[in-house]
Formats: sequence, C-alpha cells, structure tokens
Amino acid sequence: MAWDFTMANYDSVWKFLVQLGLLLMFLMVGNILRRTIPFLRKCLVPSALLGGGLLLLVNFIAKQFDFVLVDNHLMQVITYHCLAIGFAAMSLKTEKSTHKTSKAQVFEFGAVQGGTYMLQAFVGLGITLIMFLITRYGEKIVSYISGLILPLAFGQGPGNALTWDINFTNTPEAQFAGNGSFGLSLASIGFIVASVFGIMYINIYKKRGEIKVRSIKNDEVIDQTASAETEIPDNESVDKFTLQVGFVALAYALSFGFMYLLGRLSAFTNSIAWGFNFLWASLAAMLIKVIVKRLRKERLMQRKYINNYQMDRISGFAFDLMIVAGVAAIEINDIKNYILPVIILSAVGAVITYIYVRKATKECFKGFEHEMFLMCYGTFTGTASNGMILMKEIDPGLRTPTSSLYILSNFPAMVMIAPLLLLLNFAAQSLMHAVIACGIFFALWLIYTIFLFRRKIFKKKYANKPVEVWQDEE
Repeated sequence: MAWDFTMANYDSVWKFLVQLGLLLMFLMVGNILRRTIPFLRKCLVPSALLGGGLLLLVNFIAKQFDFVLVDNHLMQVITYHCLAIGFAAMSLKTEKSTHKTSKAQVFEFGAVQGGTYMLQAFVGLGITLIMFLITRYGEKIVSYISGLILPLAFGQGPGNALTWDINFTNTPEAQFAGNGSFGLSLASIGFIVASVFGIMYINIYKKRGEIKVRSIKNDEVIDQTASAETEIPDNESVDKFTLQVGFVALAYALSFGFMYLLGRLSAFTNSIAWGFNFLWASLAAMLIKVIVKRLRKERLMQRKYINNYQMDRISGFAFDLMIVAGVAAIEINDIKNYILPVIILSAVGAVITYIYVRKATKECFKGFEHEMFLMCYGTFTGTASNGMILMKEIDPGLRTPTSSLYILSNFPAMVMIAPLLLLLNFAAQSLMHAVIACGIFFALWLIYTIFLFRRKIFKKKYANKPVEVWQDEE
C-alpha cells in the first residue's frame, strides 16, 4: 500500500517523533528552569519532573481550546518501556564494590528495602480498604485496591505505578478506574516528597552539627569517560555506544520472548507476565552479563564490550524520558475523582517512610547513617537517581560504602520484595483477597523489622564497626 510523508499520514509517520520531540524539548526547558531559578536548584527538584509538569500544564491549557498536544496513550507506552530499558541497562553494568562492606549490612540494606515496601503496602492498602467501606464520592466508590499502588509509585516510580494502575483498571473485580493517572500522580508527588523531605533533612541535621559534608580527595576523582585497555576502541567500525544499545535491546528482546511464552501457558501466568517487564529485562540482562563473563574467561571474547559509563547514560536517558512522559500522561479528568485518596496516601506514605527509614538506618548503619538515610529515602519515594543525588549532597566523593551496599544488596532486596509483586494480582481479585494480602504484608514487615532491630530486641552488641573504617580523617 502506497503512502507519503504528508500530514495525511501523521499518525503512522510523524506522530511518534513529534511526541518524542515534545518530551525532549520540555525536558530541556525543565533543565533551564532548574538552572536559572535558585529555589528549584536548591530543592533538587528533577529537571524531568519540571519538564513533565510544564508539558502537562501546557497540554491542559491547549485542551481548553480543543487542541490536543499530547497523546496520553503513547506517553503511557513510552513510560512502560523506558522502565524496562533503564533496568536492563543498570543490570548490564559490571560494577564491583569499591568499599569494605560486611555481609550483614548487605542483607540489612535489602531488609530495609523489603521492610519499607511492605510498610507502604499494608498501610496504603489498609487506608483504601477503610475508605472503600465508609466513603463515597457521588456515584463513585473508592477502590479498595488503589492503596496498593503506593509502594509501586513511591518505591519504583512512574513505570510500575502506571503498569499496575492499568492492570487494576482492567480487572473488573477491583472496581478501579485510575486509567494510569492515579499511579502516575502518586509517583509524581513521590519525586516532590523525596526532594522536599531530603533537603529539609540535610538542612536540619547540618544546623545540629550532625552532618558534615565529606570532602573529595584528589585520588577519588575518577574519569569515567576513560576507556580501559581491554575495551573496544571508539574508532571501531561499529560505534561503542551502538553496541551498548544493542546489548540493552537484546536483553529486552529476550524478556519479550519470555513474557510471550509465559503468557501462553495459562491465564494466571499471562496476568503476571506483562506487568513485570522491568523484572524480566533485568534478569535477561544478568544472564547476558554471565554469558559475556564466561566467554571472556574462556578467551572466546577478547575485548570488554560492556561499558559501565555508557550504560549509566542509557539508563539515565530512559529514566528521564520515563519521568517526563509519566507526568505528561496524567489525565486530569481521570484523577479528579481520586483527589482525596491521592492526598491521603501521599501524606501518610511520606511520613511513615521517613520514620521507618530513619530508625532503620540509624540502627544498622552507624557511622554513615545520614548518607544511608538520604539514599534510601530518596529511592523509596522517588527513584535511585533521587537517592543518589541527595546522598551526594553530603558525600560527593562517595567515601562511605552507601553506593557499594546499594549495588551488592540488589539480589537480597529483590527476594524480599518479591512477595509484594507476586500478590498484586491476588489482592485485586476480591475484597477478601485484599484483606488477606494486607495481613501478609504486615507479617512480612514485622519479620524484616525484627531482623533489622535484632540487636536491640535481643540485647546483642553491635557486631560491625563501620565508624572505625569510614570515619573522615581529621
């Protein structure tokens, strides 16, 4: 069938690139605003969030004149895929710990993540279960399941919040009509919470004299752009960055094949296949990394093809795009019936996360508790990027083992968070299922918390001595 490049074929030829151009343009505008307005810069508000919010506002104004600037469905699709692409790129990195760490602290960091997720899950779900039973908005009933989106929005960002908002919307038993906007709204507020609470924390504890910014030593400045001798040179016939994109694409292609096969097995496996695209992409990336490592060991592959610095750039680009698209995809008409639940969940989620993470990091990571708090709180309300930005405000040279622990704790954290992900579909099947899931989340939170505070509960002495290892030299 013949076609041309005119506006008659806008949807098939121009639409994607125009929408992508809008995202990148408003991302740049957001960055300009952040750089030129001191208040925004001091609050560490992500440029992507500013750009997405501005695009949402411009689109809302345009709709008043019957002009649709943003394609919400396409924005949701971009958000969905960027989550998996970012996770795949992160998982392909071959980083190793650069600090002395203990196995106990690796598992404790995993338990902090698992405990925070379970706390957000049972509190969020408990709130909307109660609201479902006692509150009505005209003809609308608050969905009992909507509170379960809190840990996904705060803990995993717009991509997963959107995915499960859509899944719950498509589950008749859930009686939910978020259409993606509920989860995206919660995730957007999470970024603001991470920035505001994080900056408040830094300023308060600086005034108390408990936070001292760790200086950067000359030997700690590393040029990440420099290539190792074993890496492929930049002047190869195929650009090095192209190969990095190829590895990420391969990981996502493998994950798609796995999701397709999983979806063909049964209705249950189909229900969990597509909602965890980021998880399957991560696992596929880990498999590729193991294969590449084996090939290098057997000397079947002479060069080091995966470049950590460029993988960081791919994941950073994917997450920035995800945030802008996620915020821009919010549909005001879909969210207006859920304003009260969004406000309550955001406020309660911010406070309980703050209290729990503060107590847990103070108990388990003595000597660098403030760095760990900022990393954890920024991550559990925004994304890992938010956590890293906040942590670097007081530890710009990464002199504490915080970033190393984050890398090493990925697998324990994944195991501890797995029950939440596995129970999402189960909880949406009926009110009774949601109540049972809420009870399970509470029990798991209690188990993780007992592990974290085991020394205090059972009166055991603190086994690790991180202060002696990581304290700043006078």
